[in-house]
Amino acid sequence: MTNGSAAPALDAAAEHRMWRKIGIRILPLVGIAYVISYIDRANLGYIAKPMSADLSMTSAQIGLAAGLFFIGYILVEVPSNMALRRFGARLWISRIIITWGIVTVITGAVHSATQLYIARLALGFAEAGLAAGILLYLTFWFPKKQRAWAMSTFFLMIPISGIIGAPIAAALLKWGGSLLGIAGWRSLFVVEGLLTVVVGLIILAALPNRPSAAKWLTAQEKAHISAVLDAEAAQQVEHGAATGMREALLDKKVWALALAFFGIVFGLYPIAFFLPTMIDNFQDSLGSANVSSVLLAAIPSAFAIVTMVIWSKIAIRKSAVFSTTVPMAIGAVGLLTATFTQNGVLFIVAVCLSVAGIYTAMPQFWRIPALSLTGAAAAAGIALINSVSNLSGFIGPYMTGYIETHTGSYTYALLTIAIIMIVGMIILLTVGRRAEQIGAADATNNQHDVTTGVK
Repeated sequence: MTNGSAAPALDAAAEHRMWRKIGIRILPLVGIAYVISYIDRANLGYIAKPMSADLSMTSAQIGLAAGLFFIGYILVEVPSNMALRRFGARLWISRIIITWGIVTVITGAVHSATQLYIARLALGFAEAGLAAGILLYLTFWFPKKQRAWAMSTFFLMIPISGIIGAPIAAALLKWGGSLLGIAGWRSLFVVEGLLTVVVGLIILAALPNRPSAAKWLTAQEKAHISAVLDAEAAQQVEHGAATGMREALLDKKVWALALAFFGIVFGLYPIAFFLPTMIDNFQDSLGSANVSSVLLAAIPSAFAIVTMVIWSKIAIRKSAVFSTTVPMAIGAVGLLTATFTQNGVLFIVAVCLSVAGIYTAMPQFWRIPALSLTGAAAAAGIALINSVSNLSGFIGPYMTGYIETHTGSYTYALLTIAIIMIVGMIILLTVGRRAEQIGAADATNNQHDVTTGVK
């Protein structure tokens, strides 16, 4: 690892122990927050049938409710990241988590489609900035060489949330009514909301803002990390990286990267929200009438975890663009297969490929913006990219529900998702390579280093 001449010396064994310690202390905390956030976002998919029956809502209305979350999420993303830089990650991230936990609990009391719309809008404003804030926060701790494995480890939390969320949802739908005396789908909101508040309080108590505030790091370790990060920032500026908020917000490369990431994640939320319902349509061919479609919907997430781990090893010596576009292509192939198959087993296999492709591409993509952004530009640029990509969370579910309502099938929705992913891949192949050229001088630091990663 190139530490720079100002970096206090640490031998290889000491550095390995330091990164292992940081990974164990930091990644589980932010990972738990991310798991809870994804469970909260996707819970409409788990409870779509009973909730829509109780509230007399159509598939299009459920899709709209799912998508309304992202209006506030998109509008507040950039201001939230700038506030995080000002007030500190510990206070700001915990504020976000506790606020959205309270809103989730309140959502369990809605009695109409309009009330659900309002609750989902409020949830989006409450949760805005979490993902971009955590991505920015990781740059405070991990230099480029370590950031790759840290991002990969962190993004494992998304499919893990699918595995955890599905059985929790199934259990609460079955027993929540008898345990809490309310409808099962309402109990899901209440239980997950209370759990979220608890997680927020844990973050408030245990998350250090930066390495300099971590009591469990030695003075030498703190100085070492600070020197490495400062040297990298100076090197990025020397090679043309953006440094200011305005510069990042007006940078065409940042907007192009935002569109590319939009293409990656466009299918994420429609699949999460509607997969249980899609599987219901194949129950006869699956021969699984006694198996909950909610539980079957967890299979792609389990497959994605294995794929992400395997691909992180293969991508060690590959460029960030290559490491992102290959799983994108696999995801598109999976979506196209799911579009045209009439067999339930093949449909689940195809969805496994598509979900694994999307999830695997996401952490690899986030290697790219850091090559040309630093300082306030990193805060604004990361937030902008995540904000634009989250338009997919509004458009995707509503589009999927609308198409299903008017055609009686999800076929054309899946086809549209595949096309958008292919377009995003084409954009990334162009703009991503330009970003890699900016960071070519320190390309060695942009590779994965699993020998110093958390194992």
